Amino acid sequence: MTNSTKTLCPYCGVGCGLEVTPPAQLGQATHRDSEGTPIWRVRGDRDHPSSQGKVCVKGATVSESLDKNRLKYPMMRDSLDQPFRQVSWDEALERIVLQLQTVRFTQGPEAICMYGSGQFQTEDYYIAQKLLKGCLGTNNFDANSRLCMSSAVSGYIQSLGSDGPPCCYEDLEQTDCAFLIGTNTAECHPIVFNRLHKHCKKNRKVKMIVVDPRRTPTAEAADLHLAIRPGTDIDLLNGIAYLLMRWGKINTLFIDECTRDFPLYADIIRHYPPELVARKCGIRLDELETAARYWGDSQRVLSLWSMGMNQSSEGTAKVRTLINLHLMTGTIGRPGSGPFSLTGQPNAMGGREAGGLAHILPGYRLVKNPQHRAELEQLWGLKPGQISPEPGLTAWEMILGLETGAVGFLWIAATNPAVSMPDLERTKAALNQSPFTVYQDAYYPTETAAYAHVILPAAQWSEKTGTMTNSERVVTLCPQFRNRVGESRADWEIFAEVGRRLGFTEHFDFADSAAVHREFVQLTQGRVCDMTGISYERLKEGPIQWPHPEENPDVGAGFTDNVLPTTPNVTEPALTPSKRLYTDWRFPTADGRAKFAAYHSRGLAEPPDPNYPLVLTTGRLYGHWHTQTRTGHIPKIRQMHPQPFLEIHPRDAQKLGIEEGNWVEVRSRRGKSRFPAKVTVAIAPGTLFVPMHWGALWAANSEANTLTHPESCPDSGQPELKACAVQLSLVPESSEVLWEQAVEQQSILGK
Repeated sequence: MTNSTKTLCPYCGVGCGLEVTPPAQLGQATHRDSEGTPIWRVRGDRDHPSSQGKVCVKGATVSESLDKNRLKYPMMRDSLDQPFRQVSWDEALERIVLQLQTVRFTQGPEAICMYGSGQFQTEDYYIAQKLLKGCLGTNNFDANSRLCMSSAVSGYIQSLGSDGPPCCYEDLEQTDCAFLIGTNTAECHPIVFNRLHKHCKKNRKVKMIVVDPRRTPTAEAADLHLAIRPGTDIDLLNGIAYLLMRWGKINTLFIDECTRDFPLYADIIRHYPPELVARKCGIRLDELETAARYWGDSQRVLSLWSMGMNQSSEGTAKVRTLINLHLMTGTIGRPGSGPFSLTGQPNAMGGREAGGLAHILPGYRLVKNPQHRAELEQLWGLKPGQISPEPGLTAWEMILGLETGAVGFLWIAATNPAVSMPDLERTKAALNQSPFTVYQDAYYPTETAAYAHVILPAAQWSEKTGTMTNSERVVTLCPQFRNRVGESRADWEIFAEVGRRLGFTEHFDFADSAAVHREFVQLTQGRVCDMTGISYERLKEGPIQWPHPEENPDVGAGFTDNVLPTTPNVTEPALTPSKRLYTDWRFPTADGRAKFAAYHSRGLAEPPDPNYPLVLTTGRLYGHWHTQTRTGHIPKIRQMHPQPFLEIHPRDAQKLGIEEGNWVEVRSRRGKSRFPAKVTVAIAPGTLFVPMHWGALWAANSEANTLTHPESCPDSGQPELKACAVQLSLVPESSEVLWEQAVEQQSILGK
């Protein structure tokens, strides 16, 4: 027998179940990494419904990072030009509370900001919301989900009435047509892709369409790859809608009974005839027609998307235009059908449930809704009007607030904005101007730590107990299974202690994370994300998908949002109500109907021009995770992805005299970076690609976001990280010297 623990992978939003066992087992040699350090054994949990025992290289090797470059003690300094000194928790917390109170009573609560992370567990998220939005009266909590999924959130809310993906992973194996747009699923959500690909190979009639300027491993597996020009997503989607209308491949009963505003949408799509769309998108006419035919001939259409759609100045418009196709064909709320956003981070979904963005509140409530604020004030025991009616600052608005002096206190936790934010040189300059920054993380050094006045050591996955929700709304308990490193504390414990020291003792009187969870789920009662029937005790028996209300956990997938719908039930009762949302085709809107959206394509916020003739896009690689604070310390992954690179099409390379391995300099209007060139037909002409994982600590002058701009979607506030205009030139210095410098820098950090 082994003392194994079942938990959840702490990387992407797929939410793979893991089973871990201690390094030392009776009768076996101690399990060690390549440097001889004892590490926990990790394997896939065959009982987990989402991953069914499968695991990718990141999950399989995660235990190798747990003791590498850890932050063990609080540290502090008076100014950024001084070295850190180790301090006690009392000293660090006293300074934080003093600074908070000073800013609160001089500049006001709107000068206090926190920037959190999808790496939080739901309990961490929830206590942060209660502290800032409740007790301190500022909605200035945003998370790196703003850079990841906020356009999906806005799209779901505006089209369907609520956030929350309506699909589940079983749909991957029940669809007739999978439409993947703006997602390299094979590399970024590999276990999801494996399930879908296996289904497609078993069922030759099932079609897979992949829309991406790059011929990624995902596109390689597709029946149809549409290598559209960056920024033409809405053109493509409206063009498909035009053909579906022309061919009569629409569900008029669903449109009439379950939706509204279709005439406005129909008036828009008439401007997108196939010849025009094919030309604008840079694809062949027959490819466009094939995509529309696949969709129109299928009874069950499942769309999947991620950052390629969301990270855009048209992010919400793109998401809603995709949802339009499901509404016009009635492919939603049924097995194998629906619009399914693939969450980027392990608990970005839990963060959305807990109110972890500047415009939302716990329980899928909205800051602007007076009833929602009043409900939460009553549940939290606050005086009426305590929660501000104004949405807080988004992540980029916090940067702007540092520039103007409007932000006097910045608390960053479990994320690394000095690598991940757009317009990075401007971001760093703003962080350098911060009057007071608290940085809370499990690792040190990181790029962001250089801009902090106080650093707090956080317990990470494996060292604290909490819950996480994956892309298909499955909640998994992640128990602590190893001792904490140094003096590290769970994020929620830190937030709660600060709350008590600020005088809000009764609001943060929690014995453990289970008590936090019990309070949180009560706030979801009657909401789309009702989790009142979920508890730690029940989660110990296995993961649970919401909605899961307390009284009747088998009911509630159709409509659960305190609004009486007027739309008649036009189809048979749902067969599996716990798996999908909107199975009765009624939606949590004022009239129970989903809403069509009518958008013309505006294109890129920064299109190419004669001075900057190429479009740069960025993305992730299979092995690395975000800014490498974990994966950069794992030898196997470093060997897979040793250095950053730039993909360029042979036609563009030939024009510029660039050969494979040459170092090139990429310039945008904001900065410049250097990469070795990878000449490949996998990238469309006129488009370049670089991975976003390398910050200043990992490679010299190879930061992708030095080049990107902060122009964002007006609805979601999500920056257009996926496209900016650049110019390219050969680097005159010796490539060998640059390689040696890069390898030396990474070897120092990778130890």
